[in-house]
Amino acid sequence: MRVLLVGAGGVGTALTRIAARRAFFETMVVANHDPARAEAAVAALDGDDRFLPARVDAGDEAAVAALLARHRCDMLVNATDPRFVMPLFRAARAAGTGYLDMAMSLSRPHPERPYEECGVKLGDEQFAQAEEWARAGATALVGMGVEPGLSDVFARYAAEELFDEIEEIGVRDGANLTVDGYDFAPSFSIWTTIEECLNPPVVYEAERGWFTTAPFSEPEVFDFPEGIGPVECVNVEHEEVLLVPRWVDARRVTFKYGLGEDFVRTLKTLHALGLDRTDPVTVPGASGPVAVSPRDVVAACLPDPATLGGRMRGKTCAGTWVRGVKDGAAREVYLYHVVDNEWSMAEYGSQAVVWQTAVQPVVALELLATGAWSGAGVLGPEAFPARPFLDLLTEYGSPWGLREQ
Repeated sequence: MRVLLVGAGGVGTALTRIAARRAFFETMVVANHDPARAEAAVAALDGDDRFLPARVDAGDEAAVAALLARHRCDMLVNATDPRFVMPLFRAARAAGTGYLDMAMSLSRPHPERPYEECGVKLGDEQFAQAEEWARAGATALVGMGVEPGLSDVFARYAAEELFDEIEEIGVRDGANLTVDGYDFAPSFSIWTTIEECLNPPVVYEAERGWFTTAPFSEPEVFDFPEGIGPVECVNVEHEEVLLVPRWVDARRVTFKYGLGEDFVRTLKTLHALGLDRTDPVTVPGASGPVAVSPRDVVAACLPDPATLGGRMRGKTCAGTWVRGVKDGAAREVYLYHVVDNEWSMAEYGSQAVVWQTAVQPVVALELLATGAWSGAGVLGPEAFPARPFLDLLTEYGSPWGLREQ
């Protein structure tokens, strides 16, 4: 397998460090709009000549397609923020390669009833092209990070092996991470965090289909394993709710994120001030007026999450809570994956959140390369058998857990 990885930020760099320990691929071209970042990611791999740095603008479809052709790539892996999903998705199709991302195409709220009805849903633009990908016999694996991604694999595993009927699937994400020296320092891209936390959350119910609620609705306290403990979780817009019902039969699907009161308060303040906006505003500059996106300014003012590992303490947990019936009896489980920041920094030099996100697409790539996973069209992780993924994740040295509730 020959891979083009677009994005050499925290997740992209962690992905290269994980992939460097595996033998399933021939070449990985690491591309970024800032060539210094791509070069730094490759230079850190101790001379592994399978990795090559390159410069590319993720929004330039023709340039991305040309880079795929130049290096005879079989797969494009998108490790950029969600703004670039569609340009990269289209570039892969134009070049005739496969595609993998860790998020999906962006949503747009309903113009009149944003907290009741869906407008354009996450992934709608990609699924609109599913038939074209299927006709070409090409694979577009969407939402294959940790959440979405591993959480969706857990949902498929629960349906395959743990339940006869599923009443509810609820993805629950929490952590006890702290960052020394910062009052507010998100451990993941603030651009993406604002997008998913301030958009109307989506809920799925079999009788209603997909519908929306207000941001941070339906708070609940969830007890996370391995010492993390109870964390208040709230509804957040996330891809799993749009993916799981396409392949797994469940009466209800939700996603709740353990943000914490201070984090929620900060996000609400950013929204109240209009600093979550992506459309440019004009501000005075030394050489005259300058058009800038408020959200990009917020991101520029905060520390790069990839640089925070040495200051971070604690663990992060991603998991899928499932309740239903097995052999005529009620059952409730939590399938989870915990990463300790001390371990990921010592083992890979990557902080826990970005490492946990990055390991999942590498596992998926290996399954696609070996033929353990195969399929044509626009597919979520639930479209593939779960056991090969979970077994290989354990082989990578990062086991998952199951807790009876």
